[in-house]
Amino acid sequence: MKKNILVWVLSLQICSFATWAQADNNPPKEYLDWLDNLKKEMLEKGISQKTIDKVYGNNTFYHATPNAVKSDRKQLEFVLTSADYLNRVVNKKRVEKGQEYYTNLQPFLQKLESKYNVQGEYIIAFWGIETNFGTNFGGHNVIDALTEMSYDTRRPQFFKKELYQALKIVDDWNVDFNKMQGSWAGAMGHFQFMPSTFNAYAVDYNDDGEIDIWATFEDAAASAANYLTEIGWKKDMPWGQEVILPWNFDYSMTGRNKPQSPQKWQKMGVKSINNKKLSVPDTCQASIITPEGKKGRVYLICDNFYRIMQWNRSENYALAVGILADYIKTGKKWKKINPNSAPKIKTEDVMKIQSFINKLGWFELEEDGMLGSKTREAIKKVQKKALMQQDGYPDYLLLHKINNYNSDIGFSVPVPERKLHKAK
Repeated sequence: MKKNILVWVLSLQICSFATWAQADNNPPKEYLDWLDNLKKEMLEKGISQKTIDKVYGNNTFYHATPNAVKSDRKQLEFVLTSADYLNRVVNKKRVEKGQEYYTNLQPFLQKLESKYNVQGEYIIAFWGIETNFGTNFGGHNVIDALTEMSYDTRRPQFFKKELYQALKIVDDWNVDFNKMQGSWAGAMGHFQFMPSTFNAYAVDYNDDGEIDIWATFEDAAASAANYLTEIGWKKDMPWGQEVILPWNFDYSMTGRNKPQSPQKWQKMGVKSINNKKLSVPDTCQASIITPEGKKGRVYLICDNFYRIMQWNRSENYALAVGILADYIKTGKKWKKINPNSAPKIKTEDVMKIQSFINKLGWFELEEDGMLGSKTREAIKKVQKKALMQQDGYPDYLLLHKINNYNSDIGFSVPVPERKLHKAK
């Protein structure tokens, strides 16, 4: 197989970042001292002096206005609803492009599926969502971004570990670090592998002695398939399906951590969106999720949904991969998800709810304004105490109850004192 299997797909321009990394060449002494200690630490962990000199010889990677840190801190005013996210990520152009690539790449995808037991439509779906089919790797030099994030004070230990892994790639595979293009967080190449994922799962599919997840699509796609296989992907298992709940459904049963057999869900009145029997296999570990609460769409998810979430720990991301893969496989025309009546919640309101929960000691949540799974489960507990349906989605009734919370009587409405009227 020729190395450039996707010459007709890709016209990648790999940028050199050496001069860009030196755009601000006046770092303070504090930073230079930190950088010296960082180099020593990497040497002690086994990175060669040759690699340290190659990467950091003429580069400090110092930025007076850190772009990666700004990206990490960027926050939306409103929490993006699931419907908004899916319409943005699984759009008409991406569906059509994915279907085209799926057709044209069938011989290669069939070989991948035979070797790794991962369906081709999922490989194309991950590729489309991660880098828009290889057209957007992120615009950052990975070493530069990870050095910047290691100096930051929010999650330095995590990014320092990934920086070590990135330097190890340069060390072990003699990769030109200027070509290691990725996101502000260090995710690299066609499928946005973190450096640690690269070192654990990347493969040299075309046997040319290199692992190139930037310019060689065969290596990148095979590495993605190998990763999915290693984390437990099941070839004959779907991601899930959209469903309808009965009117009297108990929303406290929703959540990824509360699986039931498809038969049990059916006995409770759960049906597919066309009011028919559920189409997932009986062996599916089926859970029900409501990304926008009781007023939004409902999905029954299976085993591979959890594998997708090991790639990216977001329910909306996993839904996007699954839905895009379905479009790619079936060839159906794209259809916009119509907005529903789920309320749009401000990020600052979510932070307020997280702070309220933390102050009461019910959970230890990061007050980041994001509706992650831990926050959703915590909200269910608050809803239970407030005698509300436990769908894990905040609304303004919940905010009103929190604003009027009384530490003595909880969410109960205080009874006014009875006034005694004197007889005339």
